[in-house]
Amino acid sequence: MLPRRSARARRASAALISTAALVLSGCAGTVPLDPGPDANNPECAAISVRVPDTINDLNRRSTNAQATAAWGDPAAVIYRCGLPEQGPSDLPCFDVDGVDWLLDESNAPRYVFTTYGRTPVTEVIVDITYVAGADAVRAISSAVSVVDADARCLAATDVFGGGSVSPTAEPTPTPTP
Repeated sequence: MLPRRSARARRASAALISTAALVLSGCAGTVPLDPGPDANNPECAAISVRVPDTINDLNRRSTNAQATAAWGDPAAVIYRCGLPEQGPSDLPCFDVDGVDWLLDESNAPRYVFTTYGRTPVTEVIVDITYVAGADAVRAISSAVSVVDADARCLAATDVFGGGSVSPTAEPTPTPTP
């Protein structure tokens, strides 16, 4: 029969093992992120395994949350999958390699790109002082494209039945007979 160790000795051993595991796994460079509420969606896994190892010259780093990724040191690009669906938005929308992305510039120089019309929703946060937003989104769009789109962004020409929409300062007067 093995002697029982005290609770204090067990805690000390557990702490030592945890510390050794952190050192060996290189967790010092891990980027702490919060997972999206639907990060366990199988479609997030399908996207996550396809994100690139590098974006421009930024190397991928380890993260501590499911369906997330980060590139650069400091983290200049952050990817998260499994965010809540968004409805119609007044944010500008861009098609990048067949994937619609909403662009929120309100926290510049960190731009937030969010997929539109795909479930689960993917978010990419880009610090544009390190990499162009278009470069980061283009690198991730091919991974996101494995999830089928169920909606697309609309342009003003779509809303008004095609043709061109050109703003005028004043309405054109109708000639009177």
